[in-house]
Amino acid sequence: MKAVLTTSERRFAASIAKLIYGNPFLPERIAREREALGDAFDESMADWNLRGEISADHANVRKLLDRCAHLAEAVRQRLKHHSPQRGDLELYEDLVLFVAYYRFRDAFDKVIESALSGRTTLTLSACYARFDKTVRHFLFPPHFGDSAAFDVAHLFALFFQIKRAFHFIFRNIIGTSGSAARFRAAAWQSIFTHDLRRYRTVLHDRMGDITTLITGPSGTGKELAARAIGMARYIPFDTKSRKFADEFHSSFHPVNLSALSPTLIESELFGHVRGAFTGAIEDHPGRLEECSGTGTVFLDEIGDLDPAIQVKLLRVLQDRSFRRVGDREDRRFEGKVIAATNRDLAEQMRAGRFREDLYYRLCADVVVAPSLEERLRDRPDELASLVRFIATRLVGSAGETLAEEVTTCIREQIAVDYSWPGNVRELEQCVRNVLVRGKYNPPQGPALSAKERLAQDVSTGSLTVDELMQQYCTLVYAQAGSYEEAARRLQVDRRTVKARMDNKLLELIRHRKSD
Repeated sequence: MKAVLTTSERRFAASIAKLIYGNPFLPERIAREREALGDAFDESMADWNLRGEISADHANVRKLLDRCAHLAEAVRQRLKHHSPQRGDLELYEDLVLFVAYYRFRDAFDKVIESALSGRTTLTLSACYARFDKTVRHFLFPPHFGDSAAFDVAHLFALFFQIKRAFHFIFRNIIGTSGSAARFRAAAWQSIFTHDLRRYRTVLHDRMGDITTLITGPSGTGKELAARAIGMARYIPFDTKSRKFADEFHSSFHPVNLSALSPTLIESELFGHVRGAFTGAIEDHPGRLEECSGTGTVFLDEIGDLDPAIQVKLLRVLQDRSFRRVGDREDRRFEGKVIAATNRDLAEQMRAGRFREDLYYRLCADVVVAPSLEERLRDRPDELASLVRFIATRLVGSAGETLAEEVTTCIREQIAVDYSWPGNVRELEQCVRNVLVRGKYNPPQGPALSAKERLAQDVSTGSLTVDELMQQYCTLVYAQAGSYEEAARRLQVDRRTVKARMDNKLLELIRHRKSD
């Protein structure tokens, strides 16, 4: 055995291995890029995983790809003459995987955009041929066995899945706050688990057995997160037909349980046979039957589900079987279930409105969607970026101008400590209100601003010194928009501002929720 990697090369390859198997939406991703590149790391891209997906590979990825490609080719030549140590072989394989993914990422992206636009889906036949040639160029016998031992088609399917996950998570869960970043990271884990290496080898085709439950207030994007998770499921690639086994863009089946009567929910979920009830003039397959093994049924507002249907859904989750309404034939559900609710299911169970056994079938994977108030508490300037995103989606190139109008309206017409009870959905309606009427009036009526509340409390002499500092720090922070600027104006340390403001914000949150 002879090492085919030098000490410095092994260190670099180990950094790449940690990078490719880590969660790209956590701060660790940037730390791994910095570790691998050292002084060559471009600090201007140190927050790319907060900004949203960019159209081309950023500077650090280009540098990493160049280094990985050169090192992989050098090791390939060495392997012709040496039998490597096992550890070196695994690191070399990870280098090759990094190179292969980024070389074919653009091709995958074109397939995704083609499918979503409704155009004829681009063929992957030629792409797969090039991919197969690239992988086999690096991972060849005798070190990596034959094609049966090293499944190139599986790698191809996995890389296409990873690209879809990036695409839909970035598109559906926006924002630069820590809360938004953690929400994206949680969605990624729901798709790949916390161990991508194990997912690649044994879990990729078993995740349909794990139900995902998304909780959080109304308007926080729970369905968007569910759609991102559902449309990024693993889909096998068939080398004979040169096609994927299913179409990702038609594999997501949402059902809003709160919008349907129990009878309609049964029919929508389980299907019915002709004559099962008045108006059932022909057989009808339900969403569970229409869903393929790589598809997802999304049950929105699961907390509102009728107890009788909860029993039937429990059977689906327990043994994967169901019956159409009015039928005696058992049918099998092959897909994945994602459920969402804004209800407190613990309270629902205590009140006897939600079955405990159903809950414990749903909670294998829980994702919590943060409120807009929580996101703004993390990062106040997130409001402006969200407004810009919504405005651009509404009016395209005129979005920047509309965003400025909305931001001005919010600053002048809405209290600085407004809690946005409708969350991102309310913010979207705020943008539309400004677009149509030039103003937005929050639904609960006018509220005292922080400035008005402070003036009122000072005039009545009802504040202690500590309370006065808390309210004043809150007001200055709201006007300044950042801890640093507020600290500069107040001539104190930023940690003092944060401690004072956080205490006041928590009081305001409790006050508003009790109103």
